[in-house]
Amino acid sequence: MFDVQRVEIEWAGRPLVLETGRIARQADGAVLATYGETSVLATVVGAPEERPGIDFFPLTVNYQEKTFAAGKIPGGFFKREGRPSEKETLTSRLIDRPIRPLFADGYKCETQVVTTVLSHDLENDPDIVAMVAASAALTISGLPFMGPIGGARVGLVAGEFVLNPQIDEMAESKLDLVVAGTADAVLMVESEAQELSEDDMLGAVMFGHKGFQPVIDAIIQLAERAAKEPREIKTADHSELYARVREVAENDLRVAYAIPVKSERRAAIDAVKEKLVAALVPEGAEDAPSPQLVGQMFKNLEKAIVRGDILDRGIRIDGRDVRTVRPIVAEVGLLPRTHGSALFTRGETQALAVATLGTGDDEQFIDALEGTYKESFMLHYNFPPYSVGETGRMGSPGRREIGHGKLAWRAVRPILPAHHDFPYTIRVVSEITESNGSSSMATVCGTSLSLMDAGVPLKRPVAGIAMGLIKEDDRFAVLSDILGDEDHLGDMDFKVAGSSEGVTSL
Repeated sequence: MFDVQRVEIEWAGRPLVLETGRIARQADGAVLATYGETSVLATVVGAPEERPGIDFFPLTVNYQEKTFAAGKIPGGFFKREGRPSEKETLTSRLIDRPIRPLFADGYKCETQVVTTVLSHDLENDPDIVAMVAASAALTISGLPFMGPIGGARVGLVAGEFVLNPQIDEMAESKLDLVVAGTADAVLMVESEAQELSEDDMLGAVMFGHKGFQPVIDAIIQLAERAAKEPREIKTADHSELYARVREVAENDLRVAYAIPVKSERRAAIDAVKEKLVAALVPEGAEDAPSPQLVGQMFKNLEKAIVRGDILDRGIRIDGRDVRTVRPIVAEVGLLPRTHGSALFTRGETQALAVATLGTGDDEQFIDALEGTYKESFMLHYNFPPYSVGETGRMGSPGRREIGHGKLAWRAVRPILPAHHDFPYTIRVVSEITESNGSSSMATVCGTSLSLMDAGVPLKRPVAGIAMGLIKEDDRFAVLSDILGDEDHLGDMDFKVAGSSEGVTSL
């Protein structure tokens, strides 16, 4: 009844087993990954056809923890799992980032990746197991996924790098770094560090990349036995349409991108696009391209203009060279009745950070699979729609807000005083009041200022910046303090934070 395929390897001193063919056989791809006694089921389903009129890749990644995995019953009145926890949201994003760039260009079928923790031995963190399982499920699914990827956690214990340290070992580690990538490239890094040097951080990335190569080999072995036939991707040659778009819109688009103010620039770009669509998609024309296809070619032209100017002339959208940081203004003590407040402005990105001190009664109780614990430092990031001049949904935080808040939290926590020296609960709220790139790093800077304004004896101030990369063949440019458009049109968004002594977060 079951055609089970199984691959087992020894990885960092523990067995890793990848199995398919027994569970969730109606999904396009399903793999049960077991590391030690932690088991995660990953499933992949891709819709057979694109939704009409869609101009983006609708990928959803969900990571979910079942309390039965650790022999627990959920708390609360209803006694069942509810809305995603912070850990579940962050791990969903952790898996999403390295797999999203590897889907083939032009593939826009709705795709869902679901990873479910079924067993947890309280020693091996299920997030890495989930990433490996998702990679394996995608690789055997037949979807146009240019993987596989591997992933690993790296710790630094007693001056030595440790591959996939167990949960109790992490208490002694000066580093918590997760790296993911293919056999020859790094796609994602996320870390918290105790003010480590750049050499240590780079060494950890390389150590992790080397460490997950056996996992990639194991996934390839599984795919050789169990992979489905690859789906055919409908591709078309749009070179003639792109040439027409370039002929009609290039000059006006270059003029629009020369406008330094974001809101005015975006309005001018939208006007150019509207004029282009009217010219190439006249009403009633049966053989005209779709507005979505014209919009895609327009986006390609935007990318070519911005990237070409940076590589050929060293000039960025707002006129800066690649190394210049936007003007910075830092103010503290703005709000009279708060414990600490700061307004940090970098160009058109602005964060209002407010710090509040409380007692032990204000600590946050967190009910995790590993057990219940208390957290005395909280950092909450809010991104209201007015920060980018738009209307939109208000309410509970989305995945992006939770992720950006945790990134800033990781950057700041290493420079806080020890709890026995400063036994207060700390909550910082960062309200993004303007945004044009790198709002999470503005949050780091604003948080540092607001904590000092509140009288928290930080070890040292901490700051952060977002770096970008533009790469075409052998030519490349590294950008300091990227704009929002440089993030969208570039090849990398690399956020780094730290103090004068070293790096605290990547």
